[in-house]
Amino acid sequence: MTQVESGLDREIAPLRTADPFLVEAPSQAPALTGYFAAVAMTAAATVVALGIDSGMSIPNVSLVFVIPVIIAGVSFGFGASVCSAVLGALAYNFFLTEPRYTLTVNDPANVWAIGLLLFVGLIVSSVAFTSRRRAINAALLTRQATALQAYSRDIGAATDTKAVVSMTGKTLAALFDVPAVVILLSGSDVTSVNSTGGPELQAADLEAARAALVMGTVARAGVYPAAASRFDFWPVTSTAGQSAVIGLAFAPGERPSSSEASVDIIARILGLALDNQRLRAVRGAAAT
Repeated sequence: MTQVESGLDREIAPLRTADPFLVEAPSQAPALTGYFAAVAMTAAATVVALGIDSGMSIPNVSLVFVIPVIIAGVSFGFGASVCSAVLGALAYNFFLTEPRYTLTVNDPANVWAIGLLLFVGLIVSSVAFTSRRRAINAALLTRQATALQAYSRDIGAATDTKAVVSMTGKTLAALFDVPAVVILLSGSDVTSVNSTGGPELQAADLEAARAALVMGTVARAGVYPAAASRFDFWPVTSTAGQSAVIGLAFAPGERPSSSEASVDIIARILGLALDNQRLRAVRGAAAT
């Protein structure tokens, strides 16, 4: 059991640090930090633009303000990028157009220049943010595929049901970076609970798990019959007489759209693994 689980851990754990977009990317830069960074980068761009403008006459010095927009969009998201675009247009107007050190614009050409800078900044914000989201999604899909491959390969070598359940919980928690639980039931009685990264199950959670098993469909947290539960529960089909339910505690509003397919794959593999463990037990009993 230890060798199998350590092998699974080696497949999953490096993925959590190999690419910053995998899990930490959406949360590593809180909104307030992103806005502070946007202000700081725009201020730095203003200093650079003023230095260039004082030393030489360059008609496109306003493009300096596009750089913070790109960095903010890739690193901190759409809001910080738009903030940088607006601040860049204002800074260009205030410091680099006549009359200087005022937001008044005398030359109509400068009005167009400022408007174009803001427009370009907004377009770049959207493109940078979209590119960031695609990178995050691609990295997440890669992580999920690798973890599922490791899970499907190693679970067949598990020596008992406890190892199967433990591996399943670890894989679920690693895939989605949320608390996960695997519940084994005999009829309506809970026989085993394996929780990974979360608090103890409450009565409402267990009732929601039983409801998912009875209905044969996913029971979503906050929705009847799991209105009081913190977990989404998926029933696991097994022909071995051993029922199972797997649960994930997503934060409100943060349930990934790709969760359904990945959890369904794990549920099918878990069902086969439970059947395999039951068959091993029957063969062992017959041999004795």
